[in-house]
Amino acid sequence: MEIVWQTPANPPEKHDYIVRDGRRHVRPYYFEFISHVKNRWAGKTIVDLFAEEFKGRPYDYYVSAVKCGRIQVDGEMVPVSYIVKSSQKISHFVHRHEPPVMACDVSILQKEPDVVTVCKPPSAPVHPCGQYRKNTVVGILQAEHGLAPLFPVHRLDRLVSGLLILARNASKADLFRQQIEAGKVHKQYIAKVIGVFPEGEQVVDANINYNAKAGRSTAEAGGRCGDTPIKGKAACTKFTRISTNGTHSIVLCEPITGRTHQIRVHLLYTGHPIANDMLYLSEHVTDRSTEGMSADRAAAFSGHTQTTITIENCDKSENSNEDFSIDPMCTNCPNLAPKGYDGDEEGLWLHCIRYTGPEWIYECPHPEWASLS
Repeated sequence: MEIVWQTPANPPEKHDYIVRDGRRHVRPYYFEFISHVKNRWAGKTIVDLFAEEFKGRPYDYYVSAVKCGRIQVDGEMVPVSYIVKSSQKISHFVHRHEPPVMACDVSILQKEPDVVTVCKPPSAPVHPCGQYRKNTVVGILQAEHGLAPLFPVHRLDRLVSGLLILARNASKADLFRQQIEAGKVHKQYIAKVIGVFPEGEQVVDANINYNAKAGRSTAEAGGRCGDTPIKGKAACTKFTRISTNGTHSIVLCEPITGRTHQIRVHLLYTGHPIANDMLYLSEHVTDRSTEGMSADRAAAFSGHTQTTITIENCDKSENSNEDFSIDPMCTNCPNLAPKGYDGDEEGLWLHCIRYTGPEWIYECPHPEWASLS
């Protein structure tokens, strides 16, 4: 089997994507992940290091990967009993499977010499992170429109849709960054929430404490609880009801600060959470591992880049492998999606509609769910 390894320098191409059953997949590809031995890893065998630190694959896989050279130390094959030393380079050559995203177009709103604005679809991350590299807004824009390099001016959570501003050069990106840090940029979102949201402007001033292990945030009001200081970071959001039908409300959300899941948590704090936000609607949320990942966590995990758009193959089953090569050692093959991925996700009912700065304004159309009937 001919193996062509890819690196971050290999750009996404249009034929790298497969669309099936409403999902945009990336054709699996060979990729080299590189790391360096941390002090706490030193003294372990190469197999034990991978088995203990990267639990997404079984022990036997790592034994085989070392024996055949898919795992190397300082660019050389080593025996399975090899003891690693601090700062050594370790390489893992993998058959990389990226999680699918919803098969929505990344529509370009405005294209200027220094700026591109797009309507980001839900479920696609903005830029490479975790398991995602090509199945990102930046990757898709490069593959389908030849737009590169692009510098995201701000970020939207993976499940959030709406306006995304991308600078086309580093100097323009830095100008936007300075304006944001100076508090000169005004952000507006809309959300569909449960219940009848109160009339008039509602201001939530509650600290946000993000738990990385659980992948969720909590709101904490006040400065201190007795002698225990509040752990979270200061956060403030203004909300204004746009409409309601008695069951749901459309709410304008204007974050003053930018904390992880701030709008989602502050809406929950008001008693009117986003109506399809299962992460915060669930009363009992357990920590999620690399197996059985939810939509909110899939972007957070890395494993250690060729792929094709074939719209006519949308009716193929998930296990059909006619469009890509199967790797006999791969623990994800023959499926397109990585093992343990839950593909039954939908976009969050939270949408960025407007960013306003000094002498500029960018807007995005409202989504269908914003019209209550």
